[in-house]
Amino acid sequence: MKAVIMTAVGEPDVLQFQEVPDPKIQSATEILVRLKAAGINPIDTKLRSRGTFYPDQMPAILGCDGAGIVEAIGSEVEKFQVGDAVYFCNGGLGGDYGNYAELTVIDEKFATLKPQSLSFIEAAASPLVLITAWEALYDRGRLQPGQKVLIHGGAGGVGHVAIQLAKLQGAEVATTVSSAENGAFVQELGADFVINYKATDFVEKVLEWTQGEGVDLAFDTVGKEVFYQTVLAVKNYGDLVSILEPDPKLGTLKEARLRNLRMSLELMLTPMLQARINDQVDQAKILQQCARLMDEGKLKILVNQTFPLAAASVAHKVLEAGVTRGKLVLTME
Repeated sequence: MKAVIMTAVGEPDVLQFQEVPDPKIQSATEILVRLKAAGINPIDTKLRSRGTFYPDQMPAILGCDGAGIVEAIGSEVEKFQVGDAVYFCNGGLGGDYGNYAELTVIDEKFATLKPQSLSFIEAAASPLVLITAWEALYDRGRLQPGQKVLIHGGAGGVGHVAIQLAKLQGAEVATTVSSAENGAFVQELGADFVINYKATDFVEKVLEWTQGEGVDLAFDTVGKEVFYQTVLAVKNYGDLVSILEPDPKLGTLKEARLRNLRMSLELMLTPMLQARINDQVDQAKILQQCARLMDEGKLKILVNQTFPLAAASVAHKVLEAGVTRGKLVLTME
């Protein structure tokens, strides 16, 4: 098969388009998937530039998100048949096969049927951001109907999904964006209050929106100084969830403690990294629920740009240059 191989740690040119052996089904519950598309996520560029989680298993095939058609099944597979269209978040961390390839093998427990209303490209763009936003808002943040939530980077991959999931939960949503165009986009998704963080102080605007009280829940997708600034936008006894590790050199948690904030970290890769099979199964169930919402027209994914598989290095350059809206996807056709 053709695949994109990460030959070393470094710049995008370490991603090489090559012929490699086809993956084989190794256990009775695995399925062989002919990939039609693979989502590109910031974790991919970080692994390429800093090293994978399994440095002793180089070269590596990156890409956690995939969508394709089941081409073969193990002898004990029950969920799928040959010809089924599936999508999933699995592999791509430097250990198991990733999805920057024409074929991959995955245990049936970790895949789910592709939403019928989505193309393979849209489906491949979806899993990691869907699971991240779902876990952050519903599991970590315990978002309830009627609450006010602040979502940073509302036009981004995770952010634009988070807005929709928050609205589906009956919350009021404020979100930060970098431009008027992105502001119009997030309003189409249902955002109630849009803040251009380049033109104004988002904390001041949030406090105005909440009559000085602060939001019930803030979802930080940016990190760095923004994490500590966001503390000031959350009400006492509220929640702050971040997908990035707070940098202690950039601030302290004194104000968060004074406000009695409940603080949570979200890393949807934990089940894969720790081989927590039951948690991986739970994430597949999240994708099942999201597929239903998508087919009901209640949830959508924006694909900003697509690239042929051979152009993965170009896609990485585009992502690192700063894509501010939606997702990037590699296609195998």
